[in-house]
Amino acid sequence: MHSVARAREAVAERRGEVTILVAIAIVAVVVVGGLFAWRTNRNAKATNLLASALAIAEAPVVAPPLPAPGSPPPVQQPGTFRTERERLEAALPRLQQAADAYPNTDAGITARFRLAGSLAELGRYAEAEQRYQEVIGKAGTSSIYSRTARLGIGDAQMAQGKYDAAIATFKELSTDTQSQLPLDGVLMQLGRAAMQAGKREEATRAFTRIVDEFPQSLYAPEAKEKIAELKKA
Repeated sequence: MHSVARAREAVAERRGEVTILVAIAIVAVVVVGGLFAWRTNRNAKATNLLASALAIAEAPVVAPPLPAPGSPPPVQQPGTFRTERERLEAALPRLQQAADAYPNTDAGITARFRLAGSLAELGRYAEAEQRYQEVIGKAGTSSIYSRTARLGIGDAQMAQGKYDAAIATFKELSTDTQSQLPLDGVLMQLGRAAMQAGKREEATRAFTRIVDEFPQSLYAPEAKEKIAELKKA
């Protein structure tokens, strides 16, 4: 009873300090709870946008049958597209929307990565390269999306005829000890880029590494063919 009484006296003497501390604690709880709720809500919205974009990007491609003579053209089935290109074109604005609305969320980064891949499939390689660069900036260098985006950058550079830049990109990936990308696939792209650039020795080294280090690789037969082709040139 004596201890309780002393505690009450101490609280009474420092009532102002105690009130401030309690108020700070309450504000901290409210702020943390609000931040958590905001993040949860934001992530949910980002995921919903991504899902709606992927519903288009992965919709079935169904070419309608040819109309009978004298009959009107058949109506396209809802939720399907006549061609792969038509589907890609329809998905682009939705992927862009999902990427821009919540750019730093996992869903937003995924949308931007898929956007870059879709642009590359449409042959818009310069735009694809830029979107892949944005993925790296948003995802961070240690993300699998970042490393895969670097591979996409190399492919886009090679498609544009920027062979020296592509070689540099693939070389960097091939020496990245933290990379989760298959090294034989990276070496194959490095060899192809060097070959197209007319750098025979560099291409031969890349293909030879595949044959020597990854004899069971799916790329090994092609690598052997490329080596033989380079020797004849």
